[in-house]
Amino acid sequence: MQDGIVFVEFNHQGGERGGTEVATPNWWMGMASRETTQGRLTLTGMFSLDPATVGRQGYREIFQSGEALDGKPIVDHQHPHDLFMQLAAVWRMPVTDATGFTIVGAPVGEPALGPVAFMHRTSAMDNPTAPLGHHTLDSTHVSFGVVTAAVDHGPIVVEGSVFNGREPDDNRWNFDFARLDSYSGRVWIKPDAEWEFQASVGHLTEPEQLEPGEDVTRATFSGSWTRTSGPSPATVTSVTAAFGHNAKEHGGQSAVLLEGARHRDLNTLYGRFEWAPAADTADNVFALTVGGAHDVLRWRGFEGGVGADVTFYGVPDALQSAYGHPVSFHVFFRLRPPAGPMGRMWNMRLSQPMSGHNLSMPADHKME
Repeated sequence: MQDGIVFVEFNHQGGERGGTEVATPNWWMGMASRETTQGRLTLTGMFSLDPATVGRQGYREIFQSGEALDGKPIVDHQHPHDLFMQLAAVWRMPVTDATGFTIVGAPVGEPALGPVAFMHRTSAMDNPTAPLGHHTLDSTHVSFGVVTAAVDHGPIVVEGSVFNGREPDDNRWNFDFARLDSYSGRVWIKPDAEWEFQASVGHLTEPEQLEPGEDVTRATFSGSWTRTSGPSPATVTSVTAAFGHNAKEHGGQSAVLLEGARHRDLNTLYGRFEWAPAADTADNVFALTVGGAHDVLRWRGFEGGVGADVTFYGVPDALQSAYGHPVSFHVFFRLRPPAGPMGRMWNMRLSQPMSGHNLSMPADHKME
């Protein structure tokens, strides 16, 4: 399997703290799996050229915060992802007909903490922007050192991880290994083919470079519903709701997210509502994004589309002098590589990497 995306976007962030730019966020992921008499071995790799295509500070996103650059916090920007986003080996062994045991070793990977990372969520399939609550929900998806064990039995999966909880530094081209002194646990419940729920808690040891000695306890809850219907090309509808809370010695932060997307034929509509920490302050901001994309190219499995979205904000009184009442928007071209016969790597997590949804066009519908 493989999946990935490249956005070439005109990005306008409103207000005095915003600005306008052209940015190209991107990632690519590949996976190879082999069945044996003793279980299934899966190798995964995920990479991004963000350090070159969006720059050291990342792309503009007002009210966003997290990580650091040159000893200062990154604010009103979404940081670039590292070149190495995931390198992992997954071994799943059957215990009984209904039970399996999985062990994961990853020089770079995601621990058992939080919902599916935003770039893999079906409910965010064409949204080019990271959630404002990213660092309250799923920011550990790039951790330099992870060991995870999981037991699955029917609809229930119980996972535990030890990992390096520190955020990557501002050199995005290298590895940032450190002690595996953080830990987490997560429970997944999948009552049927469409619904999936998770609850997780983790202790992150000194995750922020600029907050030495400050540990974080993160708790998250989420639920998602995804339905695929109709013949190929399938209609896919997905919704995710999530809550995250970071508890610190000197206060805490919470975030709520509701997002959804519907793909039919060549068109995708998507939306996201958030109540999230505003630029690393004690205040929270409301943000509502609505957008869509239309595929203009289907060639040898590649999918190229044009899209646009607009974001409206509810700004707390304490921040209106700095931000005012901004409105932001994107206009973009999106390109995906061929998905292969098993479909896109959507709603995929590291300890169970084989889920996905096939949106491949049949031969008589491909556009030359």
